[in-house]
Amino acid sequence: MAFRNVVKGTLFLGGGAVATVFGLSHLTDKRKASITSVEAAEAIKSFAQNELPSREAQLLTLQKTKEFDVLVIGGGATGCGCALDAVSRGLKTAIVERDDFSSGTSSRSTKLIHGGVRYLQKAIMNLDIEQYKLVKEALYERANLLEIAPHLSAPLPIMLPVYKWWQLPYYWIGIKAYDLVAGSQCLRSSYILSKSKALELFPMLQKDKLVGAIVY
Repeated sequence: MAFRNVVKGTLFLGGGAVATVFGLSHLTDKRKASITSVEAAEAIKSFAQNELPSREAQLLTLQKTKEFDVLVIGGGATGCGCALDAVSRGLKTAIVERDDFSSGTSSRSTKLIHGGVRYLQKAIMNLDIEQYKLVKEALYERANLLEIAPHLSAPLPIMLPVYKWWQLPYYWIGIKAYDLVAGSQCLRSSYILSKSKALELFPMLQKDKLVGAIVY
């Protein structure tokens, strides 16, 4: 639904929309990865070999420690991320959770890190620079996550089946505009699949009136 909202009206603007996005887009510096997938895997393997303290031992540590630099309330994705960041900075950190870790909202997440495609429509249609900045920020954070946690994240292509002929150029123009904005942070350029190729990859797709597919 977010994707469809983004590309709504893009075909009407046609080349002008793409030109607008291209004009807004600026070059982003390529950042060198601070850790490779191999190094990350070795670090995880080494950590896993160490015996983790039991729940009782951790509770005892909480009770005996008189002062912490940081107290994080809530052991979901955000809370655990904050605690990890604090510990990595040398801060004495405690995290408390009333239930199991990541048992609430975080357990129902799709685990997908989008690159801000939902904000692109307003940036183009309304020439809204703030929406454009949100797109760039989301792209930066996605690239940053892939860099610092290559062992936990990986690109995941999404295929959108198309059942009306006019939707192919409609969606293609919208997602190509997004590719232009992404620039060097684009994971892979979007492309069109034929009907036969889409069915080869996903044979359970509804075949009737299938025109093709967009992959982004």
